Amino acid sequence: MIDRYDWPGGSEALWRFGPATGPVVLLLLPPFEEANRTRTFAVGLLRALAARDIGALLPDLPGQGDSLLPTEAATLADWRSAVAALAAESDRPVITATIRAGALLDHDAAVAGRWHLAPQSGTRLLRELTRIGIDRGADIAEVGGNRVSTTLLAELETATPASRQPLRTVRLGTDPGLADLRIDAAPLWRRSEPSDDRDLADTLADDLAAWSRACAGW
Repeated sequence: MIDRYDWPGGSEALWRFGPATGPVVLLLLPPFEEANRTRTFAVGLLRALAARDIGALLPDLPGQGDSLLPTEAATLADWRSAVAALAAESDRPVITATIRAGALLDHDAAVAGRWHLAPQSGTRLLRELTRIGIDRGADIAEVGGNRVSTTLLAELETATPASRQPLRTVRLGTDPGLADLRIDAAPLWRRSEPSDDRDLADTLADDLAAWSRACAGW
């Protein structure tokens, strides 16, 4: 179901999945091009959660997706404010689930738990964006075809994944970072075109559903 949610700077689109009771997973995609590469997979993951009786939310963030806010006007503070507002408006236990640099976005959210898939620091995100190419102007930078504010880039330089407990970290393949669970699968965000992996979605949905119930005491 398509819905909307309010945050201090306006209103944004929101997809709802699954039952209207019990814990609800708030999924945060990575910014920029990786959001496009992972969205189809993310929708499949949330549908798999719904099949396991876990509700889920997939929001557009300010300046992303179909947001009316210009991309170059968005800041990391805006994204975190929007996530916190969406979590606060729910009367259900909320568990944030993030993909890659989506783990930079749930710092200010009051949630029952966090689940991070291949979390990425802002420094590493900027390093990868630099490989794509960043052309900086006075206040606006061109990043892989996206116009973004230099304020956002400065915020990302020091941003780190949220670490507040309870937190579960999942990594794929040979990713050397610390993990509570490691799954032998190829990272979709490395592919040149958007793609899907139903088997991986089912495996992650099993883990995320169990974690959500544990965090919510459900």
